[in-house]
Amino acid sequence: MKIQHQPTALVLSNITELDATNSAALCLDVREALKEAMTFIDVDLSQTRLIDSSGLGALITLHKTMCARGGGLRVLNPAPNVKQILELTRLNRVFEIVQL
Repeated sequence: MKIQHQPTALVLSNITELDATNSAALCLDVREALKEAMTFIDVDLSQTRLIDSSGLGALITLHKTMCARGGGLRVLNPAPNVKQILELTRLNRVFEIVQL
């Protein structure tokens, strides 16, 4: 996973799998990287082949953290299989989905 800092957002990319093996570590890494001025987390899921319930739970947790700051979590370019899971779970109504 790659983490980039922008003035008001933290950008996560190069995530090939988001599941029980790495979702807790992702949350911890993001919390450590967050700066006070950041109100959004942008998660690029274009390279994500696998996401399970733990991965979805991690995204929800991070979304709640950012909502408390007046922002939210944006999902960038979800791979087709990930987009389908977000639609089936109706999380596409919770997260802002951005196709770049």
